[in-house]
Amino acid sequence: MELRKGLEDIAIKETEITYIDGVLGRLYYRGYSIYDLAEFSNFEETAYLIWFGKLPNKKELQEIKEALAEEREIPEYITEFIKNVRKDANPMDVLRTAVSMLGIEDRSNEELWKKAVKLTAKIPTIISYFDRVRKGLDIVHPDPSLSHAENFLYMMRGEKPNPIDSRTMDVAMILHMDHEMNASTFACLVVASTLSDLYSAITAGISALKGPLHGGANAEALKQFMEIGSKDKVEEYILKKLESGQRIMGFGHRIYKAYDPRAKILKEYARNLAKEKGKMELFEIAEKVDEIGCKILGKKNIYPNVDFYAGLVFYFLGFDPDLFPTVFASSRIVGWTAHVMEYLKDNKLIRPKAIYKGEIGRKYINIENRE
Repeated sequence: MELRKGLEDIAIKETEITYIDGVLGRLYYRGYSIYDLAEFSNFEETAYLIWFGKLPNKKELQEIKEALAEEREIPEYITEFIKNVRKDANPMDVLRTAVSMLGIEDRSNEELWKKAVKLTAKIPTIISYFDRVRKGLDIVHPDPSLSHAENFLYMMRGEKPNPIDSRTMDVAMILHMDHEMNASTFACLVVASTLSDLYSAITAGISALKGPLHGGANAEALKQFMEIGSKDKVEEYILKKLESGQRIMGFGHRIYKAYDPRAKILKEYARNLAKEKGKMELFEIAEKVDEIGCKILGKKNIYPNVDFYAGLVFYFLGFDPDLFPTVFASSRIVGWTAHVMEYLKDNKLIRPKAIYKGEIGRKYINIENRE
């Protein structure tokens, strides 16, 4: 039996949701280029596309917008949990627990897509409520007149965002919606394949995304830029890191052997936000790391991934670094639920094997006779 550590290059299902061309650095949702979706689409439309396999017409788009807006409020018992949980809790732990609590109460036999809409609508509310409570601020309730991305920023800030911030948030959420069979999506499918409920599957996805090798990499990339401190120190920093065998955070990907298209898109949005917020120095440090890193690591087909500029974008939008994985989850919930629904159409319990390397036929020794 062949051992494939990390299940590398092992396919577990067929999909019509997302296609990645890692060699050419291309990404498609339902056959649509990520560049076109980032330029022309919005969160609600792209979510509809991923869930239902087609772009919505005007009526369908309005219906999904209304459905998401109507489901944003969370039950009072979850609000009370958020108010009473320790203020220094990891935001992903709070999100994971809140989603699990939603599952305890939801005993309905609704179609899975309706539960997907509920979860997608409520996750930004959970995140923003916790962030405001831990900072001693009043909770800001959802505004149904705002788009999904606008409302998220509004609940976080307590004021309506400007058009630049709103559009950047929209695009960032589109880019994080799905990425084929990543660790958290696989975790969701393992649980779903047992015919457990959707909330349990998503709780597993959140737990996997919490890990620093998955959802926390964007915060590490941002920390790296802040640590460098000056554009003039970039080259020395990179060379020292590489000489000591350390990674340049935000570089490299299991699938991409070219520049991640999501990073290309986010780079320009990070640049625009940096200008607007007066943070160009931090962006220029990142850009210099990008330039020098590509010269050195590009020879090994190692390039910036989505996390390289995502951390900057989330930071410029006002999110604290420990919230970055939750913001990631608020987008990836669309992909998680879409893959669960797709997998369950032809479900098979996921049960891989392990290669046994231990002894066989060992003699049992009574405890009195053991050394």
